[in-house]
Amino acid sequence: MIDFKAELFKSMGHPTRLRILELLRTGEMTVSELQQNLEIDASSVSQQLSLMRTRQLVNARKQGTNVYYKVRDPLIFEMMDIAREIFQNHVESMQSMLDDEESK
Repeated sequence: MIDFKAELFKSMGHPTRLRILELLRTGEMTVSELQQNLEIDASSVSQQLSLMRTRQLVNARKQGTNVYYKVRDPLIFEMMDIAREIFQNHVESMQSMLDDEESK
């Protein structure tokens, strides 16, 4: 179980992959749609999606000449939301410490 968790966090531990996951929050997207939103080259998007497919983060569905990607398990979004809350708590804590220092 620890190895699974480590691999999951490692596979999500890249800014581009996190941005892809955020975009896929709204639903399926093609490589070209992701590329346009991310403003990076298609090969980089494809490389990240390939890794994410290998790690079971996304599924792919081919329709005609397009491949549509979607997040395999919506719980991923809950995990990302919790990470955002942890970050917000950290920012608030840091702001509180700064405020305390300024009031001295």
